[in-house]
Amino acid sequence: MLCVADMGVNLTPLQGIHQIDLRGDISGFLSYHPKSLLASLHHYDMVDPVFPSMDRAQSGFHLQKSAKYDQSRMLQQTICHHRSKKWTFSVSWGYSANIYEKIMPRSWIQNPIETFKTWQRSPRPPHYMFDVRSPSWDPCEAPHVFFFKSVEKNRRGEIVTTYTRGWPRGIGACLYAGNYSAEYISEIHVYSPAIKRIEIDRCECCDTINEEGSNKAYIKYRECKIDEIIA
Repeated sequence: MLCVADMGVNLTPLQGIHQIDLRGDISGFLSYHPKSLLASLHHYDMVDPVFPSMDRAQSGFHLQKSAKYDQSRMLQQTICHHRSKKWTFSVSWGYSANIYEKIMPRSWIQNPIETFKTWQRSPRPPHYMFDVRSPSWDPCEAPHVFFFKSVEKNRRGEIVTTYTRGWPRGIGACLYAGNYSAEYISEIHVYSPAIKRIEIDRCECCDTINEEGSNKAYIKYRECKIDEIIA
């Protein structure tokens, strides 16, 4: 048997191909996907359904709905802040959106929440090839979780994805000075350009809107400006 390198063929690592050596609830992984194009999910039959109230097959078909509109943004994480309310939004395009009731650093938000379990029952550390953070019951650190509901293209040619609350968080509001509760938000609408992304390794920026008295939040994707501070 020959090694492919001996045949003059070099392999290029592609981070978007996931052999899911995880068990249980992988929503914490999919919600904080690395900056790489999603290509494949292996061992999908060994994890929990990725959408609440759906079985594994239904979840798979539902996930593909947004991919048909824009595969280049599928599961790509975008982070932005609502400064006046001191909220942090983290969107995994086409899958989920999270709201934190505090301005959180990007370096912390980018780490997946360990909702999943290791493939082996008692593995030796390190358990993963990426950093994780433990689930938290701190109202300032635990996100409000929303899951993908629908996708459409509006009259302006933008792709609109809608995310609905997965469940009530039920742990009270973040008591950090000047912060606001996000418990009343029931839907998040994300507007993204119809133009496919070419440079997947670069993040997009976004603006957030929550009109007074509305139970919906709106996020509009855009290219980051030169010298824009995105932390």
